[in-house]
Amino acid sequence: MREIQKLFPSMDGNDDQRAELLSYLNVILTKIDELKDPDKLSLGEMPDYTEDYYNRVIEEAAVPTQGMPMKEVIQKLLELVEGHRYVNRNYVANAAPLPNISSIIGNFVAVLVNGNNLWDVEGPAAAAAEVKITSMLSKLVGYDENISAGYTTWGGQGAVFNSLRLAIARYAPDSNQNGIPQNLYCFCSELSHYSLYKSVEATGIGVENMIRVKANADHSMNLADLKEKMVNVISNGGVPLYVLATMGTTDTFGIDDIAGIKQLAEDLERTYGVEPIYIHADTAMGGMYSFFNDYDFGSNPLQFEDNVNEVLKSYQQKFKHIKLADSMVFDFHKLGQTPYITSLFLIKNREYLKYVDLDAAETPYVGNRGYGSYHTGYTLECSRMGSALAIYASLSALGMEGYQKLLANYIRVNIAFRKKLLQEIPNVAITNDISPVTTFRFYPERSKWDDEINGLLPIEEMLEINQFNDAFAEVIGAERDTIFFGNTKKQCLVRAANSNKRISLYAHKFFTISPYSTMEEVDRYVGFLKEHVELFQRSSIKA
Repeated sequence: MREIQKLFPSMDGNDDQRAELLSYLNVILTKIDELKDPDKLSLGEMPDYTEDYYNRVIEEAAVPTQGMPMKEVIQKLLELVEGHRYVNRNYVANAAPLPNISSIIGNFVAVLVNGNNLWDVEGPAAAAAEVKITSMLSKLVGYDENISAGYTTWGGQGAVFNSLRLAIARYAPDSNQNGIPQNLYCFCSELSHYSLYKSVEATGIGVENMIRVKANADHSMNLADLKEKMVNVISNGGVPLYVLATMGTTDTFGIDDIAGIKQLAEDLERTYGVEPIYIHADTAMGGMYSFFNDYDFGSNPLQFEDNVNEVLKSYQQKFKHIKLADSMVFDFHKLGQTPYITSLFLIKNREYLKYVDLDAAETPYVGNRGYGSYHTGYTLECSRMGSALAIYASLSALGMEGYQKLLANYIRVNIAFRKKLLQEIPNVAITNDISPVTTFRFYPERSKWDDEINGLLPIEEMLEINQFNDAFAEVIGAERDTIFFGNTKKQCLVRAANSNKRISLYAHKFFTISPYSTMEEVDRYVGFLKEHVELFQRSSIKA
């Protein structure tokens, strides 16, 4: 067994085994650093993704009869890393983070102690970290930290699912035993993330009972349409159970009016005598901007530029109301710059958890003992990674001001990008408000964005413009190792001039998510687009 024991961390903390583990980590860090090139997106060279690439992987994979030496194992791992995208200054496609060093260390600590966050007897470090970050973020958003609760889960999707689970059980406490009522309805923006779609499927509510609400020009939910659709549900004997308020849509960073949604829900509750309507704030994308909720924009202690200050001040007016939601999520593995997967589901009133907690008789093998005081039987996971440690480390290292500086830079760079893009490319339109993401749409000749959003273009022309943008996305996508821009096929829905059908418009995305995406890089980003769109148009004319 001695040879096997050498494959594990030491039992006694001896120097030799610690030095061996550190030597392996040093090799991995060194080799990955050697693959980095600030002018490329990938670590080393991308694999040749032929049609049979994964078939060959399947055929070649087999468990070795005898274990490999650690040097060979490390080499195998580094082969997998070869060609992996690396979030440096060239990645502006989506909210995929470059984890900060403190969060990497926090993640490493979680792996070393390897606690199950289900129960503090099995995972005391993660349990304590989870309680700490729940309190920290509750105070940040305006929840009472003595009443709130929180736990790490599988991203924004996990938070939406868990919140819907709470809403169902709160409305129908016997649903856990007897199944859910068939007259429950959920509401969300037509531009919201597909998390609710998947959740109504999984909970048994059904997609037909998920009502999509029209979006305004600023990509926020239209409250008049929400009211009309909720009243219609009530009039037909349905129950308006749940509203998903999106605080930063995935593609355009549209921010719903959560104060207006809450007021509307309370008005309907009084008028029609319906049960309290559960509101979940999907803050997966935008929640980090609540770090400005108490920032003094008058004195502006961090000396943000006037144009940045104005954007952040407008966010403060929106995000200060998220405390009205029954629950929310902090996806630190997006704008929080921590490793996948580090999300905290935050609940305003911990009493809600009693509706979904397991009976003690169902967990005879863990928790419910005279020792240990933190047993999370209300989570869907039984085995839970201690990802709260990475969040706690990141909050500790960056602090309030560190996050404020980082988040402000995303706005600063986007402002400059928008200005430069419109100066350099005449046939482009900016299609969303200032935010950490800029969506933009190209036209074969000149920008027709105003005509499109006002319903003045025929459906045939809108589809042609979509195809133009889709084809261009393929062109620059093939060169993603230089600069990787994002794209979407559902930037917004617009009615055509000659049809009642609303068309989904395609657009490109510039999403700053790296601290290395700075003002100095803006000319290079726009230059890349200008060069490629001109080449694309010339080749299109020839074709």
